[in-house]
Amino acid sequence: MKKNKFMQLGLGILSVLAISTSSAQTVKIGFMGTYSGPGAAQGDQLDKGVKLFMKLNGDKLPPGVKVEIITRDDTGPNPDVAKRVAQELIVREKVNYLTGFVWSPNMAAIAPLTTEAKVPYISMNAAAARVMNNAPYMARTSFTLWQSAYPMGQWAAKKYKKAYTAVSDFAPGHEAEEGFIKGFKEGGGEIMGSVRIPVANPDFTPFIQKIKDTKPDVIFGFNPAGKAATGMMKAYSDLGLAKAGIKFIGTGDIVTDEELQGMGDVALGVTTVHHYSANSNRPSNRAFVAAYKKEFGENLEPGFMAVGAWDAMEAIFYTIREQNGKIDSDKTMELLKKYKSTTSPRGEFSIDPETRDVINPEYLREVRKVNGKLANVEIETLSTGIKDPMKEFDKKK
Repeated sequence: MKKNKFMQLGLGILSVLAISTSSAQTVKIGFMGTYSGPGAAQGDQLDKGVKLFMKLNGDKLPPGVKVEIITRDDTGPNPDVAKRVAQELIVREKVNYLTGFVWSPNMAAIAPLTTEAKVPYISMNAAAARVMNNAPYMARTSFTLWQSAYPMGQWAAKKYKKAYTAVSDFAPGHEAEEGFIKGFKEGGGEIMGSVRIPVANPDFTPFIQKIKDTKPDVIFGFNPAGKAATGMMKAYSDLGLAKAGIKFIGTGDIVTDEELQGMGDVALGVTTVHHYSANSNRPSNRAFVAAYKKEFGENLEPGFMAVGAWDAMEAIFYTIREQNGKIDSDKTMELLKKYKSTTSPRGEFSIDPETRDVINPEYLREVRKVNGKLANVEIETLSTGIKDPMKEFDKKK
């Protein structure tokens, strides 16, 4: 009889465990990063941001809820691959969320898929503004280029009379060019010329030489960060534009934090507008940078892409907690439209309920030496929360 009682007790425990296991809710997140090909360095920033967030926050979920991250390589700016991996994640893996992407063309390629399947996608970096106009299941924790380029143009017009723009030839570059030119011309500045530089295997030298020969007061630059940023800075240095008195300014991508030490002293004095700097003294950023260095190495600096990944994961976890792990796509999007972060390394930001873009702080920054190392020093807060200017202007048309 005692044996039977123990067997019954054992079966009871197993039944409870079985019920507990079956009721556990697994939320699947499809993460699309760049692990090979062009942009692998930028992809590494996204990867590190996700891994750091999961290490520090992966257990901050309702009881019985867990997260599974399913990772895929988009191989760089390759829309066909991006579409294929997104389809695989949606159809085969049945993910509840999509996120990631360094590259805007990849984001554009999957926009129709997210709408058809009603799977929310949160951009960690891809910054082309117009992609989201007809993609109701997309949101952004990164930025748009108009948010930095337009105020950069306004600021530059107060200091310089003639400018030349040099941007990478894809959607974010075009938008950066448009935003800067509008801001600069509104302030009375003159655009002497514009060049668009190929994204794949760029040779900056002939373009920068042409700019030097034109003799503007200032170059406004944009590139997709990573090694492209160092390559553009090297051409600026090798061709002696600084010595010729031609100032280099741009969006934060041209002096991204993780690449800055490899650029050398020619980067000193480069002025940018951007929403993040690893050098910032905000308490939330000091904690983030300390955790990043502890995890990945004291000599490594987190760039804005790592922050975009961190913030995207925080936004996703917020929607999971609010739904107690039972994910509904439409409810997720409604939650994202109300999302506000007070603890981001970049400072407070929110998601615009109308456009699903971020409302970002923007800082005027200058490359200086801090404790013997190059750093983007925030010298002025231009705005504590700027909406995408492009969409604001579109409303008025």
